[in-house]
Amino acid sequence: MSLLDILTKDDIAVPLLSRDKNGAIKELIKLLKNSGKIADEESVYDAIMTREDKGSTGLEKGIAVPHAKTAAVNKIAAAIGISPDGIEFGSIDGNPSKLIFLIIAPPAQSGAHIALLSEIARLTRYQTLCDELVEAKSAENVLAILHGEE
Repeated sequence: MSLLDILTKDDIAVPLLSRDKNGAIKELIKLLKNSGKIADEESVYDAIMTREDKGSTGLEKGIAVPHAKTAAVNKIAAAIGISPDGIEFGSIDGNPSKLIFLIIAPPAQSGAHIALLSEIARLTRYQTLCDELVEAKSAENVLAILHGEE
């Protein structure tokens, strides 16, 4: 399963309106709720924040990947938020996160969850790709970049 297999334009916020970590996570969860991929926003938020309490999912180079497994979903889902100014996410390198990839999966889909995390890690190794995503002006633009069309 690939990120592009589960991601639609309705799962992408360009730009994120939120200016803080909690708000950004809630905003991305709301996208998944609005697109019908999750039913219980509160349970998903609690699962993500429980994972964040174990250690920030703010990586480096402007990337954050909040994620969790919860029985509140029956199928893996993902959302992307673009914050050109960046959001403080407790990143490893201390820099604000501009690309936020949220992943939520049911407990039985650990393999797919890990595969998606690995795919995001591979994608975000390419600084040019990350820069293009940060500059994206629409959800359709983000999808085109991820498909290698721009």
